[in-house]
Amino acid sequence: MQQSLVRPKNSKIIAGVCAALADRLGVSRTLVRLGFVFFGLFGVGELVYIALWIIIPKAP
Repeated sequence: MQQSLVRPKNSKIIAGVCAALADRLGVSRTLVRLGFVFFGLFGVGELVYIALWIIIPKAP
């Protein structure tokens, strides 16, 4: 059974988007954060992050 995609209350840096994606995908949070930094420098990472911040609900 996979975890649902929710932003954690603890262990987040800005909004918890990277932590939520890393937990859901089962990869390192640092790896996901580095991916967003890379795509932020060379693509649309900021826009995707903001969209996910709006879409992904907070943990209860």
